[in-house]
Amino acid sequence: MSAANSHKSKSAGAHRSLELVSSRTSLDAVDRRIIELLQRDGRRPYGAIAEEVGLSEAGVRRRVQRLKDAGVMQIVAITDPLQLGYGREALIGIRVHGDVRTVADKVAAIEEANYVVMTAGSFDLIAEVIAVNDDALVHLLNDSIRSIPGVTEVETFLYLKLAKQTYAWGAK
Repeated sequence: MSAANSHKSKSAGAHRSLELVSSRTSLDAVDRRIIELLQRDGRRPYGAIAEEVGLSEAGVRRRVQRLKDAGVMQIVAITDPLQLGYGREALIGIRVHGDVRTVADKVAAIEEANYVVMTAGSFDLIAEVIAVNDDALVHLLNDSIRSIPGVTEVETFLYLKLAKQTYAWGAK
């Protein structure tokens, strides 16, 4: 196996989707405040969070772990793709014939796809992708997405300028 294929296999295996939380996971006001504080600064010390929410540091640590284990949240570094050398970002609308879940899994396994959702409406799937340049985006569209069995139509929406991006919605 080549180094490139090995890297792709590891990336696909490491892919972890953040699924919707079932209604059985209940969040109280303290959970929501912890989430809000971590959304502002994911590296905020548990001791500082504890002071704000009125728990012990260990209590905050346990709650954060429970929220992570339940899939309610992830703590990640958010990057600016342009500063990392990706010159193109796009939203891709995909129409599918057949099992949408199978196609969604294949699109999600593409390294350049960072967001994939099944939708109701004119598209069966919507994916957000990043590419280093236009040539890489053409390759991604033609060789990676359009070649997936079941994909019948692809519509690309190039990002021209980011007007708003927020991660503060989860604590409300």
